[in-house]
Amino acid sequence: MTRPLGRPRRPRFSPRTADLRLGVRLLAAVAAFAVAAVPVALLLVLVEAHWGPLHRLDESAAVGLHRAVRAHPALLGVVRTFSDRVWDPVTMRLLVALAAGLLLWRRAWRLALWAAGTVAASALIGAAVKLAVARARPSLPDPVAHAPGFSFPSGHAMTAATCCAVLLLVLLPLLRPALRRVAWAVAVVSVLGVGFTRVALGVHWVSDVLAGWLLGLGLVAATAWAFDGWRRDTGRPAAPVTEGLEPELADDDQPAGPEGPEGRAE
Repeated sequence: MTRPLGRPRRPRFSPRTADLRLGVRLLAAVAAFAVAAVPVALLLVLVEAHWGPLHRLDESAAVGLHRAVRAHPALLGVVRTFSDRVWDPVTMRLLVALAAGLLLWRRAWRLALWAAGTVAASALIGAAVKLAVARARPSLPDPVAHAPGFSFPSGHAMTAATCCAVLLLVLLPLLRPALRRVAWAVAVVSVLGVGFTRVALGVHWVSDVLAGWLLGLGLVAATAWAFDGWRRDTGRPAAPVTEGLEPELADDDQPAGPEGPEGRAE
């Protein structure tokens, strides 16, 4: 069960108007994020300028980790399995799709829309930035893996950061406290692990991974802000992010009625 939430407030708008404002906020959040991703823009400037410390970090990490996994076939097999099967973008997006299906079953369609929309926006923004930057991937001797397309940002890292954050914000209300700690641990290990595997396989620079993490987490923060605005518009009580985006889901052991948990204050 979640901690008690604040007192519900009087809705500021009608349900239809609140839904319309949610859609506008989501689009505005994605657009604003795409234009104002300042940390990623700064990182890109440093990459394009071949800034010494970052360039040395990219080179040393790529060469060192690649050499380590190439020298240990068992480690290489584990790294490949996790990168290509467990933490790959397809698997991550399928997990979010399953979570969205669960939300639809519980009549939490707005939260399902938020989850699916955020992940879709992540894929589009990542692809657009790759094409715009057109950074070449590492070229290492005796490569152990190959990947198509450009390098900056890492699509695996961006997808992992986006999907893990989305899954946490969606599922936290449904988990007991002990399982919440496990969920946080799995999410953190997955996001960091993806970055390690992509650099170790020699298909990304460290700066590619950092950019993917920043873009993914920044996008989730922007769209979560938009969803929180809808909650305020409909008079829902404020809740800390550690309770998830829709804490009321924890109060529903069975699928909700036609309006669902999101419709109670409407």
